[in-house]
Amino acid sequence: QVELVESGGGLVQVGGSLRLSCVASGATSRIGAMRWYRQAPGKQRELVAAISRNGNTNYADFAKGRFTISRDNAKNTVDLQMNNLKPEDTAGYYCNAVSWLSGVDYWGQGTQVTVSS
Repeated sequence: QVELVESGGGLVQVGGSLRLSCVASGATSRIGAMRWYRQAPGKQRELVAAISRNGNTNYADFAKGRFTISRDNAKNTVDLQMNNLKPEDTAGYYCNAVSWLSGVDYWGQGTQVTVSS
């Protein structure tokens, strides 16, 4: 079992920055890829960025050039640096981890990001 706890959300003005953090505990040695998703009211959850255990990254088109995902395997953390935020970035942001052993997805409780114009 893996537990994920996010932090760092909040209210920010257009063009501002936020850094989200996610700490994993439990069976962390079994974690492979880690991802950030987001979900706005009335919309489906969508992938924001992903990072493999060895640091390979990929981003949704809307995140490219503005968001940076990083992880520290020793500390069992994954961060999402978000710059030049836009009102459409307003959403709940969720940390996700995948077990390389079982393929099971684990989710955090989410952290709210609100971008005001």
